[in-house]
Amino acid sequence: MIELPDLVAGGLAAGTLSALALGGGLLRLRRQQTRQRAEISALRTQLDGSLRAFTAEVEHLAARRVPAAAQRVAHPHLAVPGPLQPLTVGTPLGIALENVLLALQAEVASQRTRVDAAAQAGMRGATREIQAALYRLQDALRRLQQRYDDPELAQTLFQLDHENEQSLRRAQVAAVVCGAWVGLAREESHLVDAVTGGQARLAGYQRVKVHNHLEPGTALVSHAVEPVAIIVAELLDNALRHSAPDTDVVVSLEHVHHGVCVTVDDAGLGMTRDERDRAQRLVAGDAPILLTDLGDPPRMGLAAIGRLTRQFDLGVDVSSASPYGGVRAVLRVDSHLLSRLDPADRPPAPSAPRTTRRSVPAAPAPTHTYGTQDAVPDAPRHHTATDENGNGHGEGDGNDGLPQRRRRRTRPAPAAVPEASAPPASSRPARRPEEAAAALGALQSGTAAARSGAEAAPAADAPTAAAHDTDHTHDEGGAAR
Repeated sequence: MIELPDLVAGGLAAGTLSALALGGGLLRLRRQQTRQRAEISALRTQLDGSLRAFTAEVEHLAARRVPAAAQRVAHPHLAVPGPLQPLTVGTPLGIALENVLLALQAEVASQRTRVDAAAQAGMRGATREIQAALYRLQDALRRLQQRYDDPELAQTLFQLDHENEQSLRRAQVAAVVCGAWVGLAREESHLVDAVTGGQARLAGYQRVKVHNHLEPGTALVSHAVEPVAIIVAELLDNALRHSAPDTDVVVSLEHVHHGVCVTVDDAGLGMTRDERDRAQRLVAGDAPILLTDLGDPPRMGLAAIGRLTRQFDLGVDVSSASPYGGVRAVLRVDSHLLSRLDPADRPPAPSAPRTTRRSVPAAPAPTHTYGTQDAVPDAPRHHTATDENGNGHGEGDGNDGLPQRRRRRTRPAPAAVPEASAPPASSRPARRPEEAAAALGALQSGTAAARSGAEAAPAADAPTAAAHDTDHTHDEGGAAR
């Protein structure tokens, strides 16, 4: 039988063991809780750091990267800054931020194109109305020129017509940049008439020197006449604007293997490499043209050239320097845009520079028949001459009676009068009104020849303003071509 003290001792021992086990468990739980609290604190610190880094990254995205990405749409040469933490590149966060920039750029480009298209449509409608009004004014001036013979009045009317022609050119260039058709349908015309017609639309046209080295009768097909005149006018306008007023702009018309080239050389300051590259991109017409890319105020000349080169399969190069230190611009007209007119039936305008080439008839093929001396150019010929007594004898006959080879005589070329021999402008006498009217009349005839081909309408059948309005109401339809 177990005694009471033994039971008490056993119970105490069991309680002690239980207390020790419970205390050990509580100690382990406290240590585990301490470790968990430390881990939670570390995680909270890490989360706070990540949150601050993410906040800084988003602030950097909004303050630096988003504006740069929006500006890059209009200025591709600008660089977009990267993320603040390079380690985020390639991570889900970095990829998400890059997708934000790409979506922003796509939307900005879309909205920019839409807004620019709306602006071009508004400007196209405005320029169409301006062109119609200027054509009506042009017709009124032409009728006044035909009605009055007073030289001073004629000179004033010619000057007004020239100013109106310049305004019309600017309106036409703006319309072309905005996607309108050139507005005028021409007949086949001599290429030199198209060049001088473009020259006549400019202020300072007197400084342009045209050298025509084309074959007589070299002409343009009807739909290429007006585009070539517009392109030449814009190239000459750039050359005149960016060169000193006391220098000349030299234009050369040359045949090349695939067609004809019109070369414009100025003596200006030239362009930097970046300016030359930008100008070449504009005249190439490969990229879409936006009004916001043309500056303030917009400079539309090169943009109009780009539209026309792409639309009419022409080529323009402005990437080289001229021999005079300025810029060389070359317009290439391929063979499929060229035709031929008989100069006898439809001669060029009287004011157009005469070609340096002459039509040489094809020489007959040499025959090799024996006894025919004319087949060999240098063959000795026996020419019979008559002396004073009427007796015939061989020219150059000697004592042996053999014919002598006739020496060829070259005709001396007429001495060219150098341009420097002309008296300076300051020493020249003032022109009379009749002379000024005659000079302006020659200019007007060149412009009219380029505008309507070689057909000259009589005074009673002058085109009306309604006809010009009709031409310009087809701008929208022509642009769709």
